[in-house]
Amino acid sequence: MSRVRLLVGTRKGAFTLTSDASRKDWAVSGPHFGGWEIYHVAGSPADPDRLWASQTSGWFGQIIQRSDDGGQNWLPVGNDFTYAGEVGDHLWYDGTPRPWEFKRIWHLEPSRTDPDTVYAGAEDAALYRSTDGGQQWEELTALRTHPTGPTWQPGAGGMCLHTIILDPVNPDRIFVAISAAGAFRTDDGGKTWLPINKGLRSGGIPDEDAEVGHCVHRLAMHPSRPDVLFMQKHWDVLRTDDAGGQWREISGNLPTDFGFPIAVHAHEPETVYVIPIKSDSEHYVPDGRLRVYRSRSGGDEWEPLTTGLPQEHCYVNVLRDAMAVDTLDDCGIYFGTTGGQVYGSADGGDTWQPIVRDLPAVLSVEVQVLP
Repeated sequence: MSRVRLLVGTRKGAFTLTSDASRKDWAVSGPHFGGWEIYHVAGSPADPDRLWASQTSGWFGQIIQRSDDGGQNWLPVGNDFTYAGEVGDHLWYDGTPRPWEFKRIWHLEPSRTDPDTVYAGAEDAALYRSTDGGQQWEELTALRTHPTGPTWQPGAGGMCLHTIILDPVNPDRIFVAISAAGAFRTDDGGKTWLPINKGLRSGGIPDEDAEVGHCVHRLAMHPSRPDVLFMQKHWDVLRTDDAGGQWREISGNLPTDFGFPIAVHAHEPETVYVIPIKSDSEHYVPDGRLRVYRSRSGGDEWEPLTTGLPQEHCYVNVLRDAMAVDTLDDCGIYFGTTGGQVYGSADGGDTWQPIVRDLPAVLSVEVQVLP
């Protein structure tokens, strides 16, 4: 019988939560790297025992950890993330030039086929790749040195490269999203990059058709349709059916179109999940009610999912990397909150249960289905 393992990164360490296919009772392991901010923990699709963790601290800097035994033991690997080539400047919040800085790794994206290959998204706005199990890292410099790069400005959380999607069909195609530069695509393995932000509207940009400068919060794709992507933006939920050539808004009847995570059902490519929060200044769920919203039509029409979730006096947020789906026949949906709760649904979102409470604030949730 299959097992399910959740990989949870928090403000004060990493945790693994494990259950059988019923997903009713969960064993909790952790904290690993207690006291450290763990921005992301990711498992390799090519090797269920290979895990990666981004560990950061204001005192000790950035460390990438690797496990080859499913998280029982960890090894710090190569951590040379210096910028390559001419560094140059970008713009600060007030529009003044500012040198690029390396601060932390926000997201790790392992290869679908090679356990030794992994991508890393950084603040400020760099994309790295390792092909030797994390010992050496190279920056894919054409992204950060794109001609529009000097005009990029950070979002409220910094200029983070927070989303990396590897095309399941075309190994040379990669999608990334940067706050607050926008979404980009490469079709040649990172040698060149194309801004893919047509149709996005951002009130703070005088030119509504600006090529870059949009605060994209998260992208999601169903592997059966690599040209269809869904986006949660700083205000607006959108989709594209042509790999980013054109986006259209699908916020529909959501109570608010501001939020951070977005995910797609494992077996239903038109079923999408978001978790709206009140506003860009009030980062908590509307009306004190924790509701996941589901669209079965690829957007526009949304239904609230509330059974098992707190519906009064709840003022948590769900961050951009803190929602994931499993691939079991009855698709499981999982998310973690800034209040330290991790919730799961074993029936596509119809009902929910708290898997664990009172963790540190959750930064990321990933899921693995194990033999």
